[in-house]
Amino acid sequence: MRFIPTHIHGMLDYGMGLLLMAAPWLLGFAHGGIETWLPVVLGGGALVYSLCTDYELGMVRVLPMPFHLGLDASSGLLLALSPWLFGFAEAVWVPHLVFGLLEIGAAALTQTRPGRAGVTAPAGIQEVLSR
Repeated sequence: MRFIPTHIHGMLDYGMGLLLMAAPWLLGFAHGGIETWLPVVLGGGALVYSLCTDYELGMVRVLPMPFHLGLDASSGLLLALSPWLFGFAEAVWVPHLVFGLLEIGAAALTQTRPGRAGVTAPAGIQEVLSR
């Protein structure tokens, strides 16, 4: 049951990307290790692939929405499991788990097609991708 429209998902993408990048300092776990830099890198990556997604808030619309949602789910899974995968769960785990589960949930509940007619990659980019 996918009820989140892609334009709402886009707003969530940019907000979550910025929040992930700021979270270590906002939430007090900026210790300089992977617990700090993983959310920063994943947040920055989310901003970049959101800019490249074929939806209402994309700037260079080359990534299909289902691929974007797969990236969100993968990123969320890595973030949610990271305290135990990388061994920092004794220091901090709640923000990573919560933000990761939110990403997975948003990916699972978002529609796979942009709601606005005509939202496609520009013709020149489509031509390059089809080669």
